[in-house]
Amino acid sequence: MNSDLEVRQHNALTNARYEYTETQSNIFLVLLSKLRKDAPDAVYQITVPEMEELTGNQYNYKQLRESTKEMMSRVHEINTVHNGREVFRQLILFKRIDYILGTGIIELEFNEYATQYLFDLKNNFTSFQVQAALSLTSKHAKRIYIICSQWKDKGETKKTAIIELKRTLGLADSKGREEYTEISMFRRNVLDVAVKQINEKTDLLIGYKLEKVGRGFKNIVFTIKPQAVALPLTFGVLPDEAPGLAAHQVDNARRLLSQLSIVTPALVDQILASPARVAACNKFAHDVKTGKHAKTRSLSGLLLTVLGFKKPANGPLFDAGPTQ
Repeated sequence: MNSDLEVRQHNALTNARYEYTETQSNIFLVLLSKLRKDAPDAVYQITVPEMEELTGNQYNYKQLRESTKEMMSRVHEINTVHNGREVFRQLILFKRIDYILGTGIIELEFNEYATQYLFDLKNNFTSFQVQAALSLTSKHAKRIYIICSQWKDKGETKKTAIIELKRTLGLADSKGREEYTEISMFRRNVLDVAVKQINEKTDLLIGYKLEKVGRGFKNIVFTIKPQAVALPLTFGVLPDEAPGLAAHQVDNARRLLSQLSIVTPALVDQILASPARVAACNKFAHDVKTGKHAKTRSLSGLLLTVLGFKKPANGPLFDAGPTQ
């Protein structure tokens, strides 16, 4: 799977009320990566070795069978429009799930009513990087990442009642049962874990704002910014030769330069024109994420030094002018 592969699902499914375990979420995400937009009626396959390779986790048949058994009965509650009327729909995604004995192959077929939320989407959809979602180990972080991806072009989500977010995450139901009733518990066990994982492992940099009504916190807004993805590169900082890089790596380098206020057009163009320097920017982003440069006062100065535009002692090799 390409690390920058984006998948789509309808916003109604993004905001549906349901709860998946981490394993169930990973099964669905791997399945999303396989969808062919012209084949909603196709039978899709996943395997245990494939699940392990894409997630870095270990699975066995019994574990997956229990997970998919629950997925077959998992109801997704969504707000949608049918025949011109607003409806509250209770939807099961799968028509059948078969385990082909002795092969390690799992076959899945979608319910015909579910395909409209996954195929031929032209508007009202959420796009997100499936590998980023798979890298998150918190089931709530996975959902919050996808929800924030829906609003990434706006800079923040709409104001949502905290109780409604809990219903979306499967932490509250219509009968008044609710987990993490204390806001401090909800922040510590759900929100802060999600923010940390998403900021460390995905293309989004998120935060949240809580709104107090009366004596208690009632509403939440997530703030969202794009960021350079911390790709775990294995090559050196500035190799003599670097292979051609994917478009997303150039985009990540561009974001990093912008975040560090390195925006002089001639300098930016020179950096992005060099595969080696683009690779170095991606590695630098990874080093920043992993805390390697935590004590550095000027990340922009250090990056320009790494890229060869400045010497530590003798001044710049390139007259970049002001970077602001």
